[in-house]
Amino acid sequence: MPKEEIKDLLKFLLPYPDSVKATAFWLRDFVWDLYPETNELIYDNYNAVAFGWSPTDKAGDVFCSIAVFSNHVNFGFNRGSEIPDKQGLLLGDASFYRYIKVTDKLDFPQEYIKQLLEMAYENSVGRMKPVKKMIKGETIVKSISPVKRRPG
Repeated sequence: MPKEEIKDLLKFLLPYPDSVKATAFWLRDFVWDLYPETNELIYDNYNAVAFGWSPTDKAGDVFCSIAVFSNHVNFGFNRGSEIPDKQGLLLGDASFYRYIKVTDKLDFPQEYIKQLLEMAYENSVGRMKPVKKMIKGETIVKSISPVKRRPG
């Protein structure tokens, strides 16, 4: 489905506070504006709604993601440990994933994140395996958890 079709995403985000939804949609637009040829992969998980961008339809190629929680949104890089964070803003100590906690879009360091996105995207493309059919600019629901631990 095209990125403009947000019926499923709206349904998944329904239990969240309006301020959190607004931040998530603002961040979504931020990424789509920069990478319109990529694909949005949506995961309606147990703890959070997460959506990430990939040059393909494969989760392993996702270069950035948004995870929606009850009082904030995490904007992350799936292989963030592999990109230089010169300002030291990214959180996380997992093997690869790094993120920034976003509670207000006014505090979001757009220009710096654009730089990190560029590096993360190039890293993703460089690691890609050949694909049979390239999909571009689509929103794809990848999983829906039957059990959820969410607000509301």
